[in-house]
Amino acid sequence: MLSTILKQVKSHPALIPLFIFIGGGAAMSMLYLGRLALKNPDCSWDRKNNPEPWNKLGPNDQYKLFTVNTDYSKLKKDRPDF
Repeated sequence: MLSTILKQVKSHPALIPLFIFIGGGAAMSMLYLGRLALKNPDCSWDRKNNPEPWNKLGPNDQYKLFTVNTDYSKLKKDRPDF
């Protein structure tokens, strides 16, 4: 299958950007899914030691990928401890 793709790329060099952008998009989507699985407080991989990881987040923890005009170091605690 790879040889067929290489033949098409050699005969049609205009396909090179298509393969680059599709490969880059697939790589970025896999990286984002990996980040969601490892960094998101809603995912619990270790249920024995930390069954509810969202309760251990402080008000200064940033877990969003992108926030606009939010300084997490100045936020105050607005919820009770459990």
